[in-house]
Amino acid sequence: MDLSTLNDMQKEAVTTTEGPLLVLAGAGSGKTRVLTTRVAYLIEHNGINPKNILAITFTNKAAKEMKERVIKMLGPVGYDIQISTFHSFGLLITKENYEAMGYNKNFTIIDSDDALSLIKKIMREHDIDPKQYNYKAIRNQISGAKNELFNPEEYSRFVNTDFDEKVLMIYRIYQQRLRANNSLDFDDLLMQPLMLLRKNPDVLKAYQERFQYILVDEYQDTNQAQYQMIKLLSARYKNICVVGDNDQAIYSWRQADYRNILNFEKDYKDAKTIMLEENYRSTSTILDAANDVIKHNKDRKDKNLWTDHGEGNKIKYHRAMDEKDEAWYVTNEIKKLLKDNVTPDSIAVLYRTNAQSRNMEEALLSTNIPYKVVGSFYFYNRSEIKDLISYLKLIYNNQDDMSLIRVINTPKRGIGTRSIANLQDIAAQNKTSMFEAISSGKELEFKELIKRLEAYRDNHSLTELVDYVLEETGIKRELEAEKSIESDARLENLEEFKSITKSFEDENGLVSLEDFLEQISLVSDIEEHKNETNVITLMTVHSAKGLEFDYVFIIGLEEGIFPHKNSMEDNQQLEEERRLCYVAITRAKLGLYLVNAHHRMLYGMDQMNGESRFVKEINPKYLDKDKDALSKSDVIIDMKDNIDESAEYKLGDKVDHVIFGRGIIVGIDDSILTIAFPHPYGIKKIIKGHKSIKKV
Repeated sequence: MDLSTLNDMQKEAVTTTEGPLLVLAGAGSGKTRVLTTRVAYLIEHNGINPKNILAITFTNKAAKEMKERVIKMLGPVGYDIQISTFHSFGLLITKENYEAMGYNKNFTIIDSDDALSLIKKIMREHDIDPKQYNYKAIRNQISGAKNELFNPEEYSRFVNTDFDEKVLMIYRIYQQRLRANNSLDFDDLLMQPLMLLRKNPDVLKAYQERFQYILVDEYQDTNQAQYQMIKLLSARYKNICVVGDNDQAIYSWRQADYRNILNFEKDYKDAKTIMLEENYRSTSTILDAANDVIKHNKDRKDKNLWTDHGEGNKIKYHRAMDEKDEAWYVTNEIKKLLKDNVTPDSIAVLYRTNAQSRNMEEALLSTNIPYKVVGSFYFYNRSEIKDLISYLKLIYNNQDDMSLIRVINTPKRGIGTRSIANLQDIAAQNKTSMFEAISSGKELEFKELIKRLEAYRDNHSLTELVDYVLEETGIKRELEAEKSIESDARLENLEEFKSITKSFEDENGLVSLEDFLEQISLVSDIEEHKNETNVITLMTVHSAKGLEFDYVFIIGLEEGIFPHKNSMEDNQQLEEERRLCYVAITRAKLGLYLVNAHHRMLYGMDQMNGESRFVKEINPKYLDKDKDALSKSDVIIDMKDNIDESAEYKLGDKVDHVIFGRGIIVGIDDSILTIAFPHPYGIKKIIKGHKSIKKV
C-alpha cells in the first residue's frame, strides 16, 4: 500500500506493528490518519485477520468516522474490524456473556434519567430528604465509584461522612434493583465486563486470542476502568498501540487520568515511543506560542510542535478596559475579518466558562452578526436563567400563569402535574389567575414564598433581589448540593445574571423590576439566528477540543478566570488549566487573538484581575500588542464614581433625571429613593445619589 503521503514519523507509527507502541501525537499532527492507515496496513501488508483487530475511541462520532475511513481504504473487509467506543465494546462483551455475568438475554441498559428516577425512588422509600442529600450528587458519587471499579463493598472502605453512609446504602439497594430488573446502567458497561474478565481466566484468554492487535485513541482521556480493561486484554500479545497527547489531557473532572499515558512505558517495559510533532494546522508563530505556554508544566513528556506552514502573522493581544470593551473589540475585529471575505464559520470565540458568553452574545446581536453557542444554550435560553427570569416575572406580575407553571415546582417541592392541572381547572372555572386560585397545601407555601419575595423587592436593589430569590427559592442550595461540573456551570451562570442587574443599576440608577424585565426581553430574543449554519462559533475551550478554525479569539485571559480561580491553589489543577490554554491556542490555523480586560464585572461583582500568567509565558516577540488598548486600560472605571454618597434627600424634594425629567421624592429607604415622575413614566425607584439625578 502507498505510504508516500506520510511523513517519516507517521510512517514509522504505521509500520511498527508488533509490541507495545506509544504514539505521542501533538495537536494537528494527523493522528487519525495514522490510526486508520495503521489498521489498513495490518490487514493489507501483514495479512492480519480483520476480526483480530480492536480499535477503541471515545465518541460514537469518532468511531463512525474511523470505520468509514477504513472501509474506504479496504472495502467491505473493513466491516469485520471491531471499531467502537469503550462503552459499545463493553456492551458487546455483555451480550456475548450475559449468563456468566448473571443477566438474562433480554437485559436492558438504563439511561441517566432512569438512573436518577431509581435513586429518587430509593430515597423516598427510606425517607431520605432530597433537600439535605441531593440525588444528583448521589448519582455522581455512585458513577464515580463504578469508574474507579469500587462495588458497594469496596466503596464502604472509603466511607467517612454521613453523606458517604447514605451513598453506600443507596448504592447497595440501587445495584440490587438493577439486578432484579435485569438491567445495567451506563457505567456498568465498563465495570461489569471488567469484573467478568478478572474472575474468568478462560473468558479473558478467549478475548485476548480474538483481539491480538489493539489500538486506543485519546489514551490520555482513559479512566481507571478503561485503563484496566485495555491492560487486561493486551497482556497476552502486547500488540498494543495507544495514541494521545498528554498536553491535551483536560478531563480530570470526568475521572480521566492523564498519568495513564505518562506511565505507558512503565506498564510495558519494551515499549517504543514515537513523537508526532509536525503540525499540519497552524502557523509557526501560533505553535511557538503554544510551546512557550505548555513547557511550564512539569508533569509531561517533552515534545515541540513545528510546521512547514510558514511564520504567519503575529498574535494580536488586546487588553480592554472592561468586559463590554472586550466584547466590542472582538466584534469589531470579526467585522474586519468578514469584510476581508473570511467566512463566519471559520471564526471562533473561546472562553473558560459558559457565563462569559453573555457579553459576546449581546455585542454580536446588536451588530446583527449571526452566531451559535456550541456545547451549551444561549445565555438567556439556559434553563436556570429562564427559571430565574420566571421568578422575577412572577414577582412583578402574579397573573403570569406561564411563569408560575415553570417554577411552582422548581426546585422540586412535591407539587406534581396533577396538582398543577387542578389549579388550572380552578382558575379557569373562577376566571382568575392560577396564583389567585391557590388556597391550600404546598401550593400555598409557594404562594407565600412569592409574596415574601415581592415584599423584599420594594426596599432592595435588583441585585439584592436576585440574591434573595436564589437563596429563598432553594435554587442555589440545590445546585451547590449536586457537586457536579454541570451544576457548577449553572451556578456560575446564575451568579453572572447579577452582572446584568448590577450594570443596569449602575448605568441607569434604576431599581425598577419592570424596566429591567423590559430591557432583557429586548436582548434575549435570538430566534432569528437559531437556524443559521454559516455563523460565528462561541464555545468553551473544553467544547473546542478536536476542532480547528482559521481565526480564534480567546477571551478573559485573566488570573482567576483563565486560569480558573478554583485551580490557583492546586498545582495539578493549574497544570490542567495550562493544558486547556494549550488546547485553545492550537485550535487556530491562521490568526490568533488573545483578549482580556483590566476591569470586569463578573458574577455581579467588580473585579480587577491581572493578566493571565499564560499570556506572560508567551515570548513577547510573537505578540502584536495593542498600544492604544494598553494606555486606555490604565483608566480604571470605578462604579462608585456613579454614586455621590454625601447627597442628602428629604420627602418632597424635587429632582431632575436625565431621562424621566423632573420628579418629586415620595419615599426614602436606606439606599433607594422612590420618585414620582410625570406621565408616561410614573413612579420609579432610583439609587440614592446616582449621577442620573440632580436636586433642583
